[in-house]
Amino acid sequence: MLILFTTKHHFMGFDTKDIRNVVLMGHSGCGKTSFAETMLFESGAITRMGSIAEGSTTSDFSSLEKERGNSIFSTLMHVKWKNSKINIIDTPGYDDFVGDVIASMKVADTGVIIINAAHGVEVGTEIIWEYMQAFKTPGIIVMNQMDHEKADFDKTLEQAQARFGHKILPFQYPYNQGTGFNSIIDTLRMVLYEFPANGGKPVKKEIPAAEMEKAMALHNALVEAAAENEEGLMEKFFESGTLTEEELSKGLTIALANQQIFPVFCCSSTKNMGSGRIMGFINDICPSPADRPAAELDGGSTLACDSKNPQTTAFIYKTMSEPQVGMVSYFKVYAGVMKPGDELYNMDHQVAERINQLFVAEGKNRVAVDELRAGDIGVTVKLKDSHTNDTLATKGVTKKIEKIHFPEPRITAAVVPPSKSDMEKLMKALHQIQEEDPTLIVEQNAQLKQTIIYGQGQLHLDIIKYRIEKLNGLVMEFEKPRIPYRETITKKADEMYRHKKQSGGAGQFAEVHMRIEPYYEGMGDPEGLTVRSREYEELDWGGKLAFYWCIVGGSIDAKYINAIKKGIMQKMVEGPLTGSCCQNIRVSVYDGKMHSVDSNDMAFMLASTNAFKSAFRNAAPQILEPIYELTVLCADTVMGDVMGDLQTRRAMIVGMDSDGHYQKIIAKVPLAELYQYSSTLRSLTQGKAKFTQKFAEYSPVTPDIQAKLIEHHKEELEESHA
Repeated sequence: MLILFTTKHHFMGFDTKDIRNVVLMGHSGCGKTSFAETMLFESGAITRMGSIAEGSTTSDFSSLEKERGNSIFSTLMHVKWKNSKINIIDTPGYDDFVGDVIASMKVADTGVIIINAAHGVEVGTEIIWEYMQAFKTPGIIVMNQMDHEKADFDKTLEQAQARFGHKILPFQYPYNQGTGFNSIIDTLRMVLYEFPANGGKPVKKEIPAAEMEKAMALHNALVEAAAENEEGLMEKFFESGTLTEEELSKGLTIALANQQIFPVFCCSSTKNMGSGRIMGFINDICPSPADRPAAELDGGSTLACDSKNPQTTAFIYKTMSEPQVGMVSYFKVYAGVMKPGDELYNMDHQVAERINQLFVAEGKNRVAVDELRAGDIGVTVKLKDSHTNDTLATKGVTKKIEKIHFPEPRITAAVVPPSKSDMEKLMKALHQIQEEDPTLIVEQNAQLKQTIIYGQGQLHLDIIKYRIEKLNGLVMEFEKPRIPYRETITKKADEMYRHKKQSGGAGQFAEVHMRIEPYYEGMGDPEGLTVRSREYEELDWGGKLAFYWCIVGGSIDAKYINAIKKGIMQKMVEGPLTGSCCQNIRVSVYDGKMHSVDSNDMAFMLASTNAFKSAFRNAAPQILEPIYELTVLCADTVMGDVMGDLQTRRAMIVGMDSDGHYQKIIAKVPLAELYQYSSTLRSLTQGKAKFTQKFAEYSPVTPDIQAKLIEHHKEELEESHA
């Protein structure tokens, strides 16, 4: 992916009030990238509209995106419209890349939800709406692809209002949707826009008489929504029954900023019909960074977006690595003015960073600038130790911008290099991608003896594999991750073990008697034993080890306590049944023998390991498996298929409910049954479902599964010793 940097031209930064930051969002295939292209063309930022089919769009410029024909990364662009600078961030439509959407929403001031008018409200639309509410982002809705033969504005509007409420207000509707689409009725300005065959600037016409009643009813609804936001306007509205354009604009600005209305527009991005009017609305009505609530800071205080603040604060929302350039950092200036040559302090890593160059972005093309003021979004390169979610500020600033909260992973896989010698290279490449993509988690799991990656979905992991292989020249395979089972016991058992070894010279001797029991909070002391000391170990993997020293009369010297405990812990880390970690066990050491010459730490460690192992097997051992709570949202039509699939995964359905026009299924499912679930769900529902998962509990496996797991472990051990 080649990034182009152009030479500096003199550029005085836009004032905060003249900046508009918009993020384009929507279900995959809704036309976000085409809409961005139309915005650029209409504004004069580009002289020819690119196409996705030809791989010539300003957004989706990476070779990977061109190859796949859809957005995988967010792309920053900008246009100048009237006196404003509109920063545009185009985002991926697949939920697998939701990290880029959330990061973009963090720095945007208006969300533009694009809906394919032929497909209606889709699951991706739902997901985005939820994020809009969480971020409290003002938003507009664009019904795109009005020229599609199956475009249905009224049906899509009805779906949106049913799902999102009657704050969804049409500011426009198509006069002739479908293949002949070329006219839009604007209910705010009460005019018909008719576009030439090749799109562009429309001709304004009067609304046909047959449409006047409908248009006027919609117009009055807009006027009423605007009047509701200010007492004086409401009085004026009741007196005269209307508002002036200026009054209307003022009322709508307030209503939009407070999420009291979500205006609906319509367009055809591929035919370049309608984008100019939408940009005009963004310019006139949508909030500038100065109009938005002050940014949340760590610790609960806030920071107003003000270029006159003498202390500069910026926040990095995205990082990309480029072979020829190094790290490319995308940021928003939250306060002050940023200039090349500034030295800012990274408050997360406690290092100074020099801003050598500043750029504004137009996809892969970047233009050097002299300054960026509060509210603006820009790019810099070659920061030494600054990454996504870091705050850069003038030295002396004490508060950081609140970090982006990325969603929990929904899929795991173990990664396998072709050879052990490639592992270091592979880890380096994975960590580089992780810097760019915080929704990817890489873990070298000592318990599972695997390198595990966590992501948002199968497509997410497939793209990571593609990048590793194409860009780094490495081969990487996925395999099923091992399951972090736990081992415990369900009854009491006593055991002794004598370790005796004679090999000429000094020998080894130790004898240990112990009792093991299931541990629980508040349990009484062991029957018939005198407790001399108690230790409670919080285990890294969860649960506890309670270690009681019950030696009376000095049969084992107290100096061997640590060695005995170490021997027990060795077997707790690698349990007797499957090699999984053990938890919630009480061990009471109550007798034994030692030798004045041959006893040592090693002998007692070996004796306690073997005594624990034997006792464990006699204490009705139980394997526990991780259970996850799975929440699935799907349409009525596929609910039966989703339920049927869950039943094959040993799921226990714990709740069912409706959520808008979706059905919600809550189930508890063993982690062992969730491998590649995202792919299965996508296939079952044609992408019209979404799910989340979170750890719930550990639960005992059934006897037949336990027997299989023990047998499998036995076979693995035999193979490794063969």
